[in-house]
This record gives sequence, C-alpha cells and structure tokens, in this order.
Amino acid sequence: MDKILNNFRKKLSNGEGLIGPFMKTGDPAFVECAGFGGFDFAILDMEHGPMNVLQLQNLIRAAQCSNIMPIVRVPDYSESSIGKALDVGALGIQVPQVTNSDTAKEAIRVAKFAPQGDRGVCRYVRAAKYTATDRYEYFKNANDNIVILQLEGNDAINNIDDILEVEGIDIIFIGPYDLSQSLGYPGQVDHPEVINKMKFIVNKAKSKNIAVGIFVDDLKAAKMWREQGIQYISYSVDVGMFYEQCKNIVNDFR
Repeated sequence: MDKILNNFRKKLSNGEGLIGPFMKTGDPAFVECAGFGGFDFAILDMEHGPMNVLQLQNLIRAAQCSNIMPIVRVPDYSESSIGKALDVGALGIQVPQVTNSDTAKEAIRVAKFAPQGDRGVCRYVRAAKYTATDRYEYFKNANDNIVILQLEGNDAINNIDDILEVEGIDIIFIGPYDLSQSLGYPGQVDHPEVINKMKFIVNKAKSKNIAVGIFVDDLKAAKMWREQGIQYISYSVDVGMFYEQCKNIVNDFR
C-alpha cells in the first residue's frame, strides 16, 4: 500500500483526528505548502474548483512530494469522473450528491476493481506508473483507496440506514451548509436543528464503525466536532485562508 495512504488509514483506524483544506486554486505550490505545513490531507476540488484533469494530475504530484494525502472531490458519481481522478493518482475520492443506497453503491462500483466493483480497467495510467507496476499488484492495491461519500440533504438523512449498509464506505461526509439549506435554515450551520441532525448522522455512522467527516471554517467548530467524535475535519478553503491572512496583515499594518 502507498505510504501516504497507509499512514492515513492507520490514523483513521486508530481514531485519530485528521485535518486538511479544500483546494481550489489549481496551483501545485498551494498543495505543497499545505503538506509542508503539516495538514493530513488536501481535498482537490473538481466539483466547485476550476481545474481540469491535466492540472489535477500535477496537484496530486505536489501532494505526494509533500507527503499529504491527495483526495479528489469529483463533480459527480459517474464512472468517467471517478475513474479519471483515480487514474491520475488520487488516493481517495470524495463523492457528492449521495442521497440513497443506490447512488452509494454506484460510487463504490465504479471506484473499485473486481471483485469489490467494476471500475474501468486500464493500467496505462499514472496510478499504475504507466505499466511499471505489476498489473496484479496494481489492481489489488488500487482497491485500498479511500472512498468518502457526501450526504446531501434530507433525502440522505432519511436513507441513512440503507446507505450505511453499503460495503466499501470509509468516511461519511456532512456538508453543514448544504444541510442547513435543506432544513430551511440556509447558512445557519449553528442552528440547533442542524446541529442535532449532524449529531444524528455521527451516531448512526459510529454504530457501523464508519468514520465521519465535516466541513468547518473556524477552529472553534473544528475542535467542537472533534470532541463529538468526527475524525475527518475539512478546514476551510485555500483561497479563503489566503484572503483572511491578506486582510489581517493589511488591517494590522494600518
């Protein structure tokens, strides 16, 4: 198993907290800075970010150079989106728009080679070192890649029991902003009903020994949810973090 992936999995299985930002700039230097700064993972955003697959390949190289886990949030759960991200070397995929067990099963199917799934087979890709990796070793080890499913809104909450029965899920991810909107409180991520729904998901997932992730944009929230048992903390976004630092420097100067 890849050293970075193995370290990530060990921390996850040991119950440790993992923290990392979403990355939208498309600049490998930002990914390297995140790694050298000590973040555990970087979520390379193909859903809301501007980069293409060729750029993504270089972002993954930057992650591996700086020993940070490259996770790609794909734009959807299609075979093409998931397959391309894995082919260029993603060690984890984060899949949006999961609302029921059927979409969860489809995401797993196209992310795993047989017998766990039915991912499209091609070993002339970066993930297989362009055929330098033994084909059987590649097909086996590729199935160790992390699969993270984003639960989207009320439908996902109503179907949580069925979703958690799907084999192959490593992390269930909660998007508090999307959840707040679906509950009728757009942007109110601290609303009691939003908090209660998130705790409900955490407890359900923990009962199945499935780790939970969440997005936060301040350290107070990160620490609070870590105390609630959430391990995979997606902390803010590279461009937002850079903006805040720029603003603080200017304000302090003036």
